[in-house]
This record gives sequence, C-alpha cells and structure tokens, in this order.
Amino acid sequence: MKQKTLDRIRVLNKRFTNKLLIHIAGKKATTFGVLGHTGRKSGRLYRIPIIARPYENGFVIAMTYGKKVDWYENVKASGRCTLFWKGKEYSLIYPELISPEHGVTAFPKLLQGMLRNLGIEYFLKLEIQS
Repeated sequence: MKQKTLDRIRVLNKRFTNKLLIHIAGKKATTFGVLGHTGRKSGRLYRIPIIARPYENGFVIAMTYGKKVDWYENVKASGRCTLFWKGKEYSLIYPELISPEHGVTAFPKLLQGMLRNLGIEYFLKLEIQS
C-alpha cells in the first residue's frame, strides 16, 4: 500500500477507530493488544491498540502503517514498552525489526493472508523481560 494512503488511514484510525478499539484490545477474545510506550520528547505515557501475537520468547507486532510512526520511534528510543494482551500485562524489551517472512508466521493462517494482501513490510519482535 502506498505511504500516502497509509498516512490517511493512520490519521483516521488515530482520531476515531483507536478510541473504540482501546476498549476491546487486550481482552482474551481479540487479536488486538494495548501497547504502552513513553513519548521520547514529552515523557508522557501513551496506550494504543496494535495487532500482536506471541513469538519465540516474546511477541511480534504487525507494523500496519510502516515504521514511520511515533510509537515505534518511542519504543526504539527507550528500548522497551508494555503490552496488555489476553488479559495479562507484559514488559517487553529489545525491539528488533524482523522480515515479513518471519513476522507473518506468528499469526494465524487467516491473518497471515490478510497481512500479506495488505503488503505489511515490517514486523517488530520484542522479548519478554524476565
């Protein structure tokens, strides 16, 4: 998907869809989690709904808008974030971009097809802090 289209969708979701999704994200019956991250400039705590799945010793997040998004820059800068997923909160560290070939395998078959069709190029892998 072209970046201009992604930017329009991202703005629409930021203003409307995310405000609805945040209420169901992180619950047991959904694929959405709630990512908590600290603003690299403001120091403010932000919470956003994201698509996440367990992967190896942590989680993988589908970066549906690419890597030019504030939450990714914040997580990259701090090296950490939290994820509320399936009713439990996790502290995550060591953010690392992984290939779409590897990242998509963390998701159920139905979502794999959707993510491929959407042309998702970036996936972020994070480890659970022990």
